[in-house]
Amino acid sequence: MSNKFVVPRFVAQAVPPHTEGMRIGLLGGSFNPPHQAHRAISRFALRRLQLDRVWWLVTPGNPLKENGNLHELGARMQAARDVADDPRIEVSCLESVIRTRYTIDTINTLRRRFSGLRFVWIMGADNLAQFHRWQDWRRIAGQVPMAVIDRPPQSFRALASPAAQALSRYRLPESKAALLADQSAPAWVFLTGLKLNLSSTGLRNPDGSWKGTK
Repeated sequence: MSNKFVVPRFVAQAVPPHTEGMRIGLLGGSFNPPHQAHRAISRFALRRLQLDRVWWLVTPGNPLKENGNLHELGARMQAARDVADDPRIEVSCLESVIRTRYTIDTINTLRRRFSGLRFVWIMGADNLAQFHRWQDWRRIAGQVPMAVIDRPPQSFRALASPAAQALSRYRLPESKAALLADQSAPAWVFLTGLKLNLSSTGLRNPDGSWKGTK
């Protein structure tokens, strides 16, 4: 989808407060529903990558998933704020504002309009395993450093994936994770040590409603 649909005066309103030079982690997803693993991944990334903030980018819909049971955006955003419960984790509807479901559009917009910020894309190992299916995945990797959070038992599948193999020479040792935000893309790190395996799929009922809610 083209960025010609961006409405500039609304973009700044959809981006959380920030100051020049901040190190910002970007965690995209449907958050349908958000859960404690999202929070744990974010706090883990804040510490290991020495980030100032993590922004949760709540997507209007995942192009690689069936979105028939996707809850309304406002409900997912409010639930995300409730789960985040940390002043360093901010929730954004930027992708809805720029009318895209593609990460490449989101990154292009952020880098163009907020060039003074240092962004890191955060994803779970399960997403690295299918990263080669994302729209313009090579361009994504070439524009922003990436942190991949291990999610056992996905480790082997993720590291053997086409994207991981193609980008293998750009992988930093885990001991240099704190330097990732300062690297020129492509650059990525695989972070181990977080042992949470919750998923939004496991927290939905067959009719799409969220478990624990009516």
